[in-house]
Amino acid sequence: MTAALGAWYRGQARVMPWRISPRDWAAGMRPDPYRVWLSEVMLQQTTVAAVRGYFLRFTESWPDVCALARAPEADVMAAWAGLGYYARARNLRACAARVAEEHAGRFPDTEDGLRALPGIGPYTAAAIAAIAFDRRAVVVDGNVERVVARLFAHEEPLPRARPALRALADRLTPAQGAGQHAQAMMDLGATICTPRGPRCEICPLAGGCAARARGIAAELPRKAPKPEKPVRDGVAFVALRHGDGAVLLEQRPPKGLLGGMTGFPGCDWQGAETAPPLAADWRAATTEVRHTFTHFHLRLRVMVAEVGTDARPDRGAFVARDVFDPGALPTLMRKVWAAALPALPSVFQE
Repeated sequence: MTAALGAWYRGQARVMPWRISPRDWAAGMRPDPYRVWLSEVMLQQTTVAAVRGYFLRFTESWPDVCALARAPEADVMAAWAGLGYYARARNLRACAARVAEEHAGRFPDTEDGLRALPGIGPYTAAAIAAIAFDRRAVVVDGNVERVVARLFAHEEPLPRARPALRALADRLTPAQGAGQHAQAMMDLGATICTPRGPRCEICPLAGGCAARARGIAAELPRKAPKPEKPVRDGVAFVALRHGDGAVLLEQRPPKGLLGGMTGFPGCDWQGAETAPPLAADWRAATTEVRHTFTHFHLRLRVMVAEVGTDARPDRGAFVARDVFDPGALPTLMRKVWAAALPALPSVFQE
C-alpha cells in the first residue's frame, strides 16, 4: 500500500511554495525547516488557497527565522491580518525569537524539541519533524483522518475516533520517508479521497480500501452532531476627527480573540454594556456586522461619530488619514469599516 501511494505521489504531488518536489527530494534536496514551520502554522484552520499569498509575502519580508524574530510585532500582526486565529501570529514571532535566541536560528529536529517552542502543538511538531527532518512521526490532519477512516472502514464518529485513527495512521507510516508519506496522504485526501464524491476509480489505494469494498466511502468519516453556536452581541465605535480625517483605533489586549490586533474600540463581546471611548454625538450605522468565530456567532452594532481636534479618547489613539489602512485590519474590523463607510464623509468613500 505504501509503495502504491509513493508511486502516485511522485507523479501527482501538488506544487506548493513551501515544498520540495518528489523529484528534488530524490535528487538530495531537503526542505527549509523555517518554511515548513511557517506553512504549517499558517495552514491551521485555513485552506491552502488562502495561505499561498500570505506565505509568499511573509517569506519575501522575512526570508528566514532570524529576520522574523527581529521584525516588530505590529508588522507581523499587520501582515497576518485576514488569516484569523490571531494567537497564531503572536506565537509565530515568539517562536521565531526563541529559535533565534536559544537555538542559534536552527529549529530542533525532534518532536519533543519542537513541542517545547511557543505555538507548536502535537500535530505541528509531528509535521515539521517528518517533513523538514524526515523523522518518523505520525502526521494526522483532516485529510489524513478521512483517508484512514475509509481505508479501514472505521465508523466511530469524530472527534471521538481521533485516537483510533491516529493509531491506524501509525500502522501505515514507514520507518523511512515519513515526510513524503505524510504529504502523499494529505494530497490524496485533498484531491482524490475528498469529503464529497471521492474518486475511488482512480485512487491508488482503492484495492485495499475497506470502505470502498463496503460501498460506504462517501459516508466516512462519520461526525457527531455539532452543538448549535450561541450568538453574542456587541458594539464597535468608529470615530473620525474633523479637519484631518484621523481615525480612532486601539490595540486589543494581548490575550483573547483578535489579541494584540489593531481595531476600532468596542467591547469584549461578553454581553456587558460598553461605554463609548469619548463623548460625541454617536449615531448607528444602518448595517449590522455579523461574524463567526470558532465557538460563537457575533452581531455588532456599529456606532459612528465625527469629533473635534480637541477630542481626547479614554482609550485608543487617532491615526492619521494617510497612515490608516483598512486592509491591514483583521477581517471583523474590515467589516466594521465597511458598515461605517456610508455614514462617513465622502472622502472616505473614494
